[in-house]
Amino acid sequence: MFSRDLTSSVVNAARQYPIVTILGPRQSGKTTLVRAAFPEKPYVSLENPDVRSRALADPKAFLAQFAQGAILDEVQRLPELLSWIQGIVDEQNCSGQFILTGSYQSELKKGVGQTLAGRTAIFRLLPLSVNELKGDNRCFSLWKNVFTGGFPRVHEQNLDPTLFYSSYLSTFLERDLGAQVQVRDLNQFRDFLRLLAGRVGQLVNFTSLGNDLGACLRMRVVARA
Repeated sequence: MFSRDLTSSVVNAARQYPIVTILGPRQSGKTTLVRAAFPEKPYVSLENPDVRSRALADPKAFLAQFAQGAILDEVQRLPELLSWIQGIVDEQNCSGQFILTGSYQSELKKGVGQTLAGRTAIFRLLPLSVNELKGDNRCFSLWKNVFTGGFPRVHEQNLDPTLFYSSYLSTFLERDLGAQVQVRDLNQFRDFLRLLAGRVGQLVNFTSLGNDLGACLRMRVVARA
């Protein structure tokens, strides 16, 4: 398991705030971090449909199970809980009660910022940094990591990065992005992402980007014909 630079800041924040919220992309290591940092707290994944159904049916009774607080993972799946959590922490006024994690979505960030304003410390966890990769005592190669990226599972389980990122992109397009904005043509959006990836480190030229995106679309239309 990788040591994360954010851990000490998260633990310190839990001594000062009743809630600590960690946002970030899927698979960036949020769950691993909070479970390692707060092993004494009950862990609840709101990705579980049964858990989510019970929480939605009776939020008050659901949260009453956790008198000393809990880790609530993937809270974007049930943002209705935020108002109930606000009431609990206002009444009990204890630090470090709830640790929340969520995929980085604009609506979730807005909800946390409004409902839990002044009650939560908010952190953003990204995939592994160069410093974190070097600190794992493995043989670090800059060029290798340019291609493998920084998602922990790729390194810990020695996954094929091509397959991992292809699957990750599909999940992002079909699930996460679809929940936030309406994308009429997913294939065209894939082309857009590939074109952006090919321009990393360059000044953005929107005219060139638009022309290349149009060319990709025309090629796909011809291929279908």
